[in-house]
Amino acid sequence: EAVAADWMLEFACCCLCRHFGEECPAEFRRWRDVAQALINGLSKIPTHQKKTVYLCQLLIRIAKGKNLECHFENDQRISPLESALSFWTLLEREEIKLVKLHEDIRRLIQIQIVAVHMENGYFKEAAEVLERLFTDSESDKPLRVKLATVVKSKDPYVPLLQSFSYNLLISKIKSYIELFVKENESNFLIQAATKQVESKGLGATALQNKTVNVNENDKRNLETKRRFVLSIILLRDMLRQMQNCCLNVESSLVWMYINCVLGLNSLQNVEKHGDASACGRRRQRWTYKEDLELKSGIREFGVGNWAKILVHGDFNNRTSVMLKDRWRTLCRIE
Repeated sequence: EAVAADWMLEFACCCLCRHFGEECPAEFRRWRDVAQALINGLSKIPTHQKKTVYLCQLLIRIAKGKNLECHFENDQRISPLESALSFWTLLEREEIKLVKLHEDIRRLIQIQIVAVHMENGYFKEAAEVLERLFTDSESDKPLRVKLATVVKSKDPYVPLLQSFSYNLLISKIKSYIELFVKENESNFLIQAATKQVESKGLGATALQNKTVNVNENDKRNLETKRRFVLSIILLRDMLRQMQNCCLNVESSLVWMYINCVLGLNSLQNVEKHGDASACGRRRQRWTYKEDLELKSGIREFGVGNWAKILVHGDFNNRTSVMLKDRWRTLCRIE
């Protein structure tokens, strides 16, 4: 089970990286929930998985970086980007050698933490966060002084903030992702998945019993889809073998996601629907029964344990993020 969990977490991280880089928000949110469920199921982070876990947490927070209403820490003052900075610090500690890219990303996160507060008119909070961000070291002093001047000006459009923009931060993170994937690439899962499919005679069904028009430009894309389907099939079958074990709630949630993903991301579905899945789910109203289920789950498991509440409750095609957003709405209403 531990080996399977390792593979699943690596695969979820790989999907997070890919969808972050390709800017596919719907797919990113789907794999964010899978990765978060797997991470929540870890009693302790294995040494060899630290970078994977830290990167997942970093990307999840960077994706919400502009949303000051979103909180990942118990301290409500901590913005998503400030939380992301803590995971970037942990990632840096795991690196054998720090390069200029690491320093660039650290500085960009620090600058954007202040910039996002100023863009939203929170100048007092921007000054407070500045005190938390920097030490009294001489190396931090130049940037600290510049940002202090910017905060006093109350102008979020000064050249410093425009030059070190949020878009530049995203670009640098994408560059880091490319290096991470290249350094941590493993074909073992793909090879094992291929053997699993071939042994069950699924190759023809999943990959060949299908009319596909492929030109030279599409070959790489088709191979990516093929690798994706093979990996998902293996992960699903491995989880099925674990059904007789005592699976925790998070593992059960991941098993449910894997089956959904396999149904939604087969080659036939990808080609037929194209990017339709990226458009996200159609919003549907919350029913009175669902609200009762949510309140009951919170009484039993507590606020924040959205994955457990989701699995134990009777909800209509909801995600843990939807539960969290709905609870916020109910708190405002009541």
